Amino acid sequence: MLDTQKPPRKKWWTPPFDPRFPNQNQTRNCYQNFLDYQRCVKTMSRRGKNSEPCEYYFRVYTSLCPTSWVQHWNEQIKDGTFAGKI
Repeated sequence: MLDTQKPPRKKWWTPPFDPRFPNQNQTRNCYQNFLDYQRCVKTMSRRGKNSEPCEYYFRVYTSLCPTSWVQHWNEQIKDGTFAGKI
């Protein structure tokens, strides 16, 4: 499931300013939105609800993060070696 994620077919936009990450380097913003998306999907599936509200995080991290990072993180999640708290 994680490897086949594709961005929604809507108009793409630039992520809005996030005051938690005021600097030019957006690496932490990328990583945090990836974690927020994974947590959101996990929580929604646990509750048996639709994960559509998680789309915001998905769009932000796919806009900010290099594809190679996301692929690597998804592989780590699948292997159970991901360092982040999901």
